[in-house]
Amino acid sequence: MDKCKFLKVSVCLLLFGMNIAAHAQDNVIDEVVWVVGDEAIFKSDVENERLHAQYENRHFDGDPYCVIPEELAVQKLFLHQAEIDSVEVSDQEVLQRVEDYAAYLIEQIGSKEKMEEYYEKSFTQIREQLRENQRNLLTVKEVQKNIVGDIQLTPSEVRNYFSKLPSDSIPFIPTQVEVQIITQEPKVSPEEIERVKATLRDYTERINKGETSFSTLARLYSEDPGSARQGGEYPFMERGRLIPEFANVVFNLTDPNKISKVFETEYGFHIAQLIEKRGNRVSYRHILLKPKVDEAEVDSALNRLDSLANDIRKGKISFDEAAMWVSQDKDTRNNHGLLANPQTSTSRFEMSDLSYLISQEVAKVVEGLQIGEVSQPFTMINSKGKEVCAIVKLKNRIDGHKATITEDYQRLKDIVTQKREQEKLHKWILDKQRTTYVRINPKWRNCDFKYPGWIKN
Repeated sequence: MDKCKFLKVSVCLLLFGMNIAAHAQDNVIDEVVWVVGDEAIFKSDVENERLHAQYENRHFDGDPYCVIPEELAVQKLFLHQAEIDSVEVSDQEVLQRVEDYAAYLIEQIGSKEKMEEYYEKSFTQIREQLRENQRNLLTVKEVQKNIVGDIQLTPSEVRNYFSKLPSDSIPFIPTQVEVQIITQEPKVSPEEIERVKATLRDYTERINKGETSFSTLARLYSEDPGSARQGGEYPFMERGRLIPEFANVVFNLTDPNKISKVFETEYGFHIAQLIEKRGNRVSYRHILLKPKVDEAEVDSALNRLDSLANDIRKGKISFDEAAMWVSQDKDTRNNHGLLANPQTSTSRFEMSDLSYLISQEVAKVVEGLQIGEVSQPFTMINSKGKEVCAIVKLKNRIDGHKATITEDYQRLKDIVTQKREQEKLHKWILDKQRTTYVRINPKWRNCDFKYPGWIKN
């Protein structure tokens, strides 16, 4: 299990380049539309990218038959520079990106079989194409990092940049909040825990007797939404990407025909089956069942938090102290219950981020609070998929406003840094165009390109 969710899928939907709709190109004769250096861009490459973008609901700023080949041409400029500079990326990183992206595609499309049908390729062929594309993507990023370098900005440079911006160009910062939380997990009865374990042992017995398959039971009963539809299957994972209790079990499995004993993690109870080991990575199936909490225990936890909230309001104890001594949220209790935004590494959340990254229930409660106010107790689903009871305090609210140096320096510094990076990359591409052979099919030249200089007089 991943330390935040079962699997961190961090993928970039760029330049997938697969024959995703060969049926749409029947009777179409392929042709070279661009040549960059000694690399050709084919009409089929452009069409495949367009169809994939359509599937991903990507909207182009201009004619896709102009935008896409230019994007492919720019990529080839970076890849050519990678050859000159001997830029390499690790096979291990490429393989992990391939597994992540394959898992993402399976989840989006519905199953491995549907993915093969959609792309009209075998899963092995899809993985090979993914390997090439992910290697290219990672290589391009390394080249861009080398080009951009380490941009250091002084406060005066940031202030100077924004002092020259017209008023209507100064970025608007949406309302942000800082929130503290205290949680209590309702107790699960020993009888319920034994019921879940007995159910998993029964699944193991049915699989061993040949009455059904592990995959079938996972699809029917597993409470892991990330893998149930795939028959409980996860692609190759390194030990460090799994929580220790889970890794200790799956990395000790040696026989794909045997099922693990029932084991517990913070997510619930599991059984697991080895699919394959490759070096320090393992592919597996698992079934997750979560013990059900009795409503009486939920009410009891809510009552405890209600009393605690009243004590905080009366000043008998501070929220900070209560979070440290009472809260069962191990991610926040050592920081006085203050929630941290994983995207910005700060304690500030825009309301949409609070809902998406933490909990919709938390966002709804916070929206109605005044600064310093402690909420009524409520139930929510935490990051482990468990029902917990909680109270929150709105520590601070920064209303939506036009950015200022005093309030939003880091945000403004990031904007200026990003602009400097884009300027460096833009200049590099223009310079690279001048020294690279480019030929564009006459039928594909009538475009308003982002980078002038492709067509040389």
